[in-house]
Amino acid sequence: MNPTAPPAPATAGTDRVNRTIIEGAIGSLMVVFGSLGVGWLASVSPLNRLELLISLRTTEWGVITTTAVMTLGCWVLFRAWLRLGQKLEGWPEGSLRTVWKACLAWGVPLLACVPIFSRDVFAYIGQGRLVAAGHDPYQQGISTVANWFQLGTDTMWAESTTPYGVLFLDVEHLVMLIAGEDPDLAIFLFRLVAFAGVLLCLLYVPKLASLHGVNGARAAWITVANPLFLISFIASAHNDSLMTGLAVAGTYYAATGRGIRGVLLVTASMGIKPITLVLLPFIGLLWAGPGASWARRFRYWFYTAGIGLGSMVLIGYLNGYALGWLEVMLTTGTGYSVYSPLGVLIGFFYGTLGPLGVDTSWVLPTLKLIGRLGSVAVVLFLMFKGSHGHLIQRTVLAFAALVVLSPIIHPWYLLWLLPFFAASGIRSDWQIVWVYFTVAFFIAYGVADQLFVWQFLSHLKPWLQNLATALSWLFIAYLVFIDPGTRRIFVDFWRSLRLPERAGLRKRAG
Repeated sequence: MNPTAPPAPATAGTDRVNRTIIEGAIGSLMVVFGSLGVGWLASVSPLNRLELLISLRTTEWGVITTTAVMTLGCWVLFRAWLRLGQKLEGWPEGSLRTVWKACLAWGVPLLACVPIFSRDVFAYIGQGRLVAAGHDPYQQGISTVANWFQLGTDTMWAESTTPYGVLFLDVEHLVMLIAGEDPDLAIFLFRLVAFAGVLLCLLYVPKLASLHGVNGARAAWITVANPLFLISFIASAHNDSLMTGLAVAGTYYAATGRGIRGVLLVTASMGIKPITLVLLPFIGLLWAGPGASWARRFRYWFYTAGIGLGSMVLIGYLNGYALGWLEVMLTTGTGYSVYSPLGVLIGFFYGTLGPLGVDTSWVLPTLKLIGRLGSVAVVLFLMFKGSHGHLIQRTVLAFAALVVLSPIIHPWYLLWLLPFFAASGIRSDWQIVWVYFTVAFFIAYGVADQLFVWQFLSHLKPWLQNLATALSWLFIAYLVFIDPGTRRIFVDFWRSLRLPERAGLRKRAG
């Protein structure tokens, strides 16, 4: 035996983990390839003239193949994520380094992805051009500037005002000053901005977790290595990534006594999307510290509001937008999602009252108002009730109330919450299985919902959506019932549910 050789078990374990990381990287590359055929491109993009993309995007075999490859790539990445968590079970020393390696190996290829799961990045392009033209995106839609449709923006944005913060308008403006009229360069630059948010989460989620005695590597694995997180925040280039990263960083600094830095970072997060305004009262409580009297809490709420809201108001007026960001935050959202709790209720009323000839125009605005009032009530309750030791949990529950009680819930909205839930502790029971289920649901929804197909192939789109859905269900069934590695997760979970029942039967029999 060679005395200088590393121990065989450690080497074997490292090799097994590396194989899983490679598996995920292959899945990520499959997603990139699939996006070439059914991802979103601006019609003026030079990429449309590449021979390979012409073949993939304008032929039946091309869109069918790329839909299948992209869908399977998402599930290969999902499997690698599950297996990485299994192989790092116990989370020994060095696990965080492994999670970093996995996140980079799976996330970096997505920088080359054609936008999938969402086309909001094209709205960023249009709004950046609006700012460059001297218009106010809080007052005017993207159709104000010429050639907006050719640059890929969805028609829903034509007359819609921006829902984003004053700082992100500056980011959009800067990107378009650099990119000019090149939509592909603009998308890449916006994706780098989103990638910065991913890195912030990767850096600060473990730090925040350590304050709760939660393993940082596991929290980072749940959050950042998560395939829905990587696809939604890198491949889709959502600004929510930077918003979330800044919010997590700010919460960490506030929780460690560096209140001014924490407030400024959360304010910057509000400058990306004003929704994180809900975090400010809890940042004030963190800054006030444990055991703070009510007088001290109110004083630090005053400091927090003064710095946070004062900065937003000042930046808004300096940029010439005044309080447009606040008006947008209070009035944005006109539709509903069929899978949101309020959306289910809205759909029920539409479906039952409409056929009876009953007026339903009141349904959406009324339930939307009820949801908002309910979320405000939850936030106020959590501000005043609860221990300092559970302050992060109170923070994320308040944030969750705004999301869950909204009629519109996009998949990436749930990713706003996940870092805080993971950092404050997600148990290895039904809680982590619920995370698996939620991620799987929204991956299956995303691959079928957001497929670009040229009009002359539009007859194929329903078929492609059914193909993506069928492949998703088949792969989920494979992971749950057949795969020798991943099925253990669900078998063990089922057994854990059966154990109390069996114990009760034995007790009654005795």
